[in-house]
Amino acid sequence: MRSAKPDFVKWSIQRVCLRVVATCLCITAPCTSVTAQQQSHRHNQVQPQRAARTETIEVDPSAPSHPFPHYWERMFGSGRAILSLRESYRRDLREVKQATDFEYIRFHAILDDEVGLYSENAGGNPIYNFSYVDQIYDGLLQNGVRPFVELSFMPRKLAAQQAVHPFWYAPIVSPPKDWNRWGDLISHFAQHLVDRYGIDEVSHWYFEVWNEPNLDFWAGDPKEQTYYELYDVTAQALKTVNLRLRVGGPATAQAAWVDRFVRHAAENHIPLDFVSTHVYANDSAKDVFGTSEDIPRTQMVCRAVRKVSDQVKASAMPGLPIIWSEYNASYKNEPDVTDSIFMGPWLADTIRQCDGLVDMLSYWTFSDVFEEQGVVKQPFYGGYGLIAADGLPKPAFNAFKLLHRLGDQRIAQESNSALVTRRSDGALVIAVWNEYLPGERGESKLVTIKIKGFAGHDRALISRVDVKDGSLLEAYDAMGRPTYPTSKQIEELRRAAELPPPEIIAVQNGQLTFGLPAQGLALIELP
Repeated sequence: MRSAKPDFVKWSIQRVCLRVVATCLCITAPCTSVTAQQQSHRHNQVQPQRAARTETIEVDPSAPSHPFPHYWERMFGSGRAILSLRESYRRDLREVKQATDFEYIRFHAILDDEVGLYSENAGGNPIYNFSYVDQIYDGLLQNGVRPFVELSFMPRKLAAQQAVHPFWYAPIVSPPKDWNRWGDLISHFAQHLVDRYGIDEVSHWYFEVWNEPNLDFWAGDPKEQTYYELYDVTAQALKTVNLRLRVGGPATAQAAWVDRFVRHAAENHIPLDFVSTHVYANDSAKDVFGTSEDIPRTQMVCRAVRKVSDQVKASAMPGLPIIWSEYNASYKNEPDVTDSIFMGPWLADTIRQCDGLVDMLSYWTFSDVFEEQGVVKQPFYGGYGLIAADGLPKPAFNAFKLLHRLGDQRIAQESNSALVTRRSDGALVIAVWNEYLPGERGESKLVTIKIKGFAGHDRALISRVDVKDGSLLEAYDAMGRPTYPTSKQIEELRRAAELPPPEIIAVQNGQLTFGLPAQGLALIELP
């Protein structure tokens, strides 16, 4: 990352009924209602931003479909390697694992001095110490997550120069003083991992060479050519240990270098098992595409993903897996973006747009146990994580939790604000959203879903993330936004962040209608 997360049925029917009735009062449109209830519910008032609009989504369960692997939840990024030894980190990891069942974790700085892997004796000979490395990787594996090993940064005693990155923990971003010694470090590191965990395990890992070498994370000069030397030595050292080890790069920011990097590997017969790169939704078109376009935050990520997908397909190695090992809606600290309900629609729409173009899309990061800018000073500051300090789940966490329930077959349909899927149990699962950029004066909308030939149950389940559901932000505001919440406040905030039970909504003649506030995300399940 660059420098700069009473009775159930009666209650549920009442809840959805009042949402729909309240919405219908704001517009002139037909509305499907359930039995009338007199008592209002705090969630069911249409947000008063502007008059509501309508959208009809037509679903044909027999329409063409294609496999829909959950590429957006296979991997997450995190704070640097040493932080994974903290209980707060592992607690948050377990929470996200339970919500998404993700497979891989990526972090910086496994080779940094604070991990203690590399040193030299008085005679200048290498000393290897794998004590913390073992504790770090043991902790991940014990929690059901494998490492996506980012090979960074440079041990101080191996650095050609003391080029220090401005991150709070001051990583060294210099090339090595001795390329042979760097290769030996990589081969000793890889051999230790194979000896400890076995090649059948480690062959499932990924080894990514460095982080964002096109920015200030790499002090080689010229950057691209010296990075290729770093990559070549590293890849060959890994393959010397075992050909089953997977290695890739260039791990660039702003979707840079990929076409030239693949060409370099192909022409020079350098091992390359995958390509990786990064983009953020507020990156500029100039940096990503070399143009002066005004690309909105809602389109930048998947525009960049398509660019790289096209480059790989046109290369000498068109079958290379493509891994976006970092992305998010912002690389800055923007609380009204990464801490907000905006993330629900933004994530769902990003998943829709990027489908079929990428093998893994790794959200940066799963937790605000994170210290690139120093020790976290307050819970909600625009951090990247799904879970804020003190283990407080953000709306983005609950968005991932809902989207995990999507099926593994995607059914074709025309709406740009919906995903229609089928689960292996035959259930239809539909995500619908109402996306507006932060700061925009959004409209609520009344959504009608028409299902062709639907012969299932006369009820559906609907779950939401919006200003009232799955968001603790109103509760935090009501407390006066404490910098250091008390234990009691933390418990209250965690309760406020919990997703309520799904509502039960009527399905009549294959049709269901519900209200959706601005920046709201809804997940509908039809058995």
